[in-house]
Amino acid sequence: MTIYTVKSGDTIDTIANSHSINVDTIIYNNQLSYPYRLAVGQALLLNTGASEADRNIITAGGYAYPFIRRFTLTETLPYLTNLFVFSYGFTTMGELIPPALDDTWMIALAKENHTAPILTLTPFGPDGMFNNYLISALVNDMEVQQTFLSNLLETITEKGYEGVDIDFEYILAEDRISFARFVANVREAVNELGYPVSVALAPKTSDSQPGLLYGGKDYGLLGEAADSVLLMTYEWGYTYGPPMAVAPIHKVREVVDYALTRIPPEKINLGIPNYGYDWTLPYERGVSKARTISNTEAIEIAVANNAVIQFDQTAMSPYFHYELDGLTHEVWFEDVRSLREKFSLIREYHLRGADYWQIMNLFRANWLLLADTFYISGT
Repeated sequence: MTIYTVKSGDTIDTIANSHSINVDTIIYNNQLSYPYRLAVGQALLLNTGASEADRNIITAGGYAYPFIRRFTLTETLPYLTNLFVFSYGFTTMGELIPPALDDTWMIALAKENHTAPILTLTPFGPDGMFNNYLISALVNDMEVQQTFLSNLLETITEKGYEGVDIDFEYILAEDRISFARFVANVREAVNELGYPVSVALAPKTSDSQPGLLYGGKDYGLLGEAADSVLLMTYEWGYTYGPPMAVAPIHKVREVVDYALTRIPPEKINLGIPNYGYDWTLPYERGVSKARTISNTEAIEIAVANNAVIQFDQTAMSPYFHYELDGLTHEVWFEDVRSLREKFSLIREYHLRGADYWQIMNLFRANWLLLADTFYISGT
């Protein structure tokens, strides 16, 4: 497949003619909306029928809430090895808390598409936020942990899950070793059912990196404890932070470089964001709040406001500015160019695969490019 950057004066028809491609194919692959206007600087994925290149075999996973649209999940599952169902919680006594909405339809649909449904564990408190008190109660009390494991295995068996993903954040630094032992205990129990266990890792660049997100995540210990890990290589640009790329490639590379000193590449999945942010300027720390948008919505905003899309050569990410109601906005998002850079990183380092946070919005061009770059295990 070829990536084409729209120039001034381009139309769908002129691009299709110059590349000998059907117009409808361009529209479908890139999810273009009628009347199919384009933004200058927009990246289009074109299917040119070129010969197939050598491709690595990788795994691909995506996180989804039970309120995902059936159409979106149906369109995405053919490209996934694993579907991470978000999420199951637990009490301080080790009782498992299922998602508020029914997840059985997701499990069934995943299996119909030969995708493994994975039970995702999160320590959410009553306020819906990550709670390190819950984590401490679980990882430091073996009696509670045994109750938890019993409930976990029962749920896996009854519902038909085929693996567990542990997504714990804000782990206390003093629980670092206990948390790694907990992951190892979950792995031992779940492996006996024939299923794998993965763990999500905050994006560290050193052993001693300070901060609430990092102190409790020991890359070396967790790399040994789990079957695989997810590097959460996103959220440099985030809701309450200043405008910048969500996953700038130079920052992503720094995390991967460090991770490889502690974890074998065949255990590492690169985290990829499937979203962007729209900031209203000027940015004020503690006051400003960016709006989360899908990657296709970012293009629609650019088209509607005649914005020219730029591409940052350091972050290797697209961005643009636009004016609305007298206010200036700055938007950063992902397109096939920025995704190609992340796929190249996976290939360069021979990583295990790619896991997406999250797949609630369909981004068809991403999946087509992924399938054109790699063989996806299980699909």
